Amino acid sequence: MNQIELRELLEKVSNHSITIDEAVLAVRQQPFYNIDFAKIDTHRGIRQGMPEVIYGEGKTKEQTEGIVKAMLSNNTGTILITRLSAVAAEYIGQSVDLIYDPISKTGVVGSMPRITGHGKIVVATGGTSDIPIAEEAAITAEVFGNEVVRIYDVGVAGIHRLMAHLDDFMSASVVIAIAGMEGALASVIGGICDCPVIAVPTSVGYGANFSGLSALLSMLNSCSANVSVVNIDNGFGAAYQASIINHPRI
Repeated sequence: MNQIELRELLEKVSNHSITIDEAVLAVRQQPFYNIDFAKIDTHRGIRQGMPEVIYGEGKTKEQTEGIVKAMLSNNTGTILITRLSAVAAEYIGQSVDLIYDPISKTGVVGSMPRITGHGKIVVATGGTSDIPIAEEAAITAEVFGNEVVRIYDVGVAGIHRLMAHLDDFMSASVVIAIAGMEGALASVIGGICDCPVIAVPTSVGYGANFSGLSALLSMLNSCSANVSVVNIDNGFGAAYQASIINHPRI
């Protein structure tokens, strides 16, 4: 049950076409949909404003397809699949209309929603090698109804590249700063923006990068007070948080 269906249900109660007890029963029957190997949270869109997202890594292609079809049957809206392999995407695409991005390994089933966010989300990377994580963030934000501006390869090694986009950064409602190596990009962007900056450390870098740990620690120790940090390579988590910020409850 999504928000539209919930509203329709409440309207039926209001015009006395169903009883309160019937409405309560309809809601109680919807908390999750059990398909044996997965319990799909059909109420997440009501509770959190955004439907459940499928994490593809670790699932068989058959399991992922089964979850997608179950979600479609429950009208959960646009379906986002993250960390989806090309093999699984090809398999699922034979039975449903799937748009697959091989760079970020994300799949989208259904039409992209209209923009409902109250500002734009800027997704920036330190280097080209960070783009797979950035695209995961950008596509996630778009699936959740946000305007996204992509600014890639503007790391601090050539800071003039970053300064060429000052207008975009200073007019953003949220910035997602994605970088590996020493992760300095987030602090620099935080120092020029008046909005929240969500830092994403990536596992890009040489040996002393420790698979993203050095960037993570640098970002956690940022002296820019508007910087917060998600886990290593977690573009999805950053976009989820950014979308919440970009959809304030009034």
